[in-house]
Amino acid sequence: MTQLPKADWTQRASLAKLVEALGAEDIRWVGGCVRDTLLGHEANDIDAATRHLPATVIDRCKDAGIRTVPTGIDHGTITAIFEDGPVEITTLRRDVATDGRRATIAFSEEWQDDAARRDFTINALYAHPDTLAIGDYFGGLEDLAARRVRFIGDAATRIREDHLRILRYFRFATRFGDDWDEEASRACSELAATLKGLSRERVGQELQNLLNLPDPSATLARMRELGVLEEVLPESGRREVEQLATLVGAEQKAGIAPDPMRRLAALLPAIVSVAETVAARLRLSRRQRDRLMCVARRELADAKHPHGLAYVVGHDCALDRLLLIGSDPAPIMGWQAPTFPLKGGEIVARGVGKGPEVARMLQRIEKRWIEEHFPPRTRVEELLEEELLAR
Repeated sequence: MTQLPKADWTQRASLAKLVEALGAEDIRWVGGCVRDTLLGHEANDIDAATRHLPATVIDRCKDAGIRTVPTGIDHGTITAIFEDGPVEITTLRRDVATDGRRATIAFSEEWQDDAARRDFTINALYAHPDTLAIGDYFGGLEDLAARRVRFIGDAATRIREDHLRILRYFRFATRFGDDWDEEASRACSELAATLKGLSRERVGQELQNLLNLPDPSATLARMRELGVLEEVLPESGRREVEQLATLVGAEQKAGIAPDPMRRLAALLPAIVSVAETVAARLRLSRRQRDRLMCVARRELADAKHPHGLAYVVGHDCALDRLLLIGSDPAPIMGWQAPTFPLKGGEIVARGVGKGPEVARMLQRIEKRWIEEHFPPRTRVEELLEEELLAR
C-alpha cells in the first residue's frame, strides 16, 4: 500500500485549515497516526512534520486564526489547538550530536533527514495531506505488512543515540510485532546497562506504557532473558515474571482491563519495603506508591472476606490483591461499600467523655461490624451496648 486510506481524522475541517495555512507541499502527517491508520486502528494523536521553521508556523497559523502553543519550541514543536483535538507540528530535523539521553538537533528541509533520526521503520512513514501518498524511506511499509519491528539502520547506533529506545523496542514489538528482531535483541542485550544513565521518570513511564498493553508477559520474560529487566527492575526474578503471566490470565478470565500498577506489583515480591523502594526509584506518584505498598501486604486470608477487604483497603487495592492471590474478584465487582451506621457523637451521648476513648470504641465496633459482614443498624446498637457494658 502506497497511499493512506481515508479515515475520519484525515477529513477534519480543522486539519484542512492547517494544511491551507502551511501549504500542502510543506506539511506531512507522520508517525503513529499514519502507522495506526494503515493497520486499521483508530488514530488518537495527530502529528505533523513541516519544512517551515517554528516561527513561520506560529505566524502562518496566527494569520489563519489558529491558536498555537510553543510546547517544545527548542526542539521545533508547536501545538495547534483545535476543538476536535490538538495537532503537534514539528519542523524537520537532523541530529547533530547525541549522548544517549538527549540530542542536539539542526533544522532541515529534507523529509528523509527527519525520517533518519526516528527509531523504527514503522514510525517513519509520512503521508501527503492532499493525496495521502506515503513517503517511506526505510522500508516501513514492508515491515508493517510483515508485523516486524526494526530499527532504522544499525540497531546499536540508534540505541546509543537514545538509550530509552531499548524499552521502546520491547513495547513496540509487543504491540506491532509477531517475532523478535535478532539484531535489535542483540543490541538491546549488549547495551542494557546504558539504561542506568536515564532519568528514572522516563524509565518508569516507559515501563508503565509497556505494562498497560493487553499481554506483555512474554515480553517481560524476553527482557529478563536478555538481561534488560534486571537493569530497570532488579527485584523481579523468574517467579515474579511468571506471576505476571498468571495475573494477565486472571484479568482476561475476569474481563478486567489491564492496569500498569497492578502488573508492576506482580513483578515485585510481596514485601512492603521493596514496593516503597521501587516507587521511589521510578519516581511514582504518592498515590501509586501507596497502592504498590498496599498490594504488597496481600495474604491468602484476603480471600475469606472480599467485601471486608474492599471496605478496609479500597476497591482498587482489594481487586489487585484478590487477583494476585488467585482468588475470584467477582464478589467486589460493582460492589458499593456501605456506610458505617454509627457516629462518635452517639457514643458521647451515652456518657463516654470526648477524646481518644471514643475513637477507640468506634474503631472496635466498626471492626466487629466488618467481621460480621456489615449487619444492620440494630446489630450495631447491640455492639455499642456490649462495649459500654465492658467499660
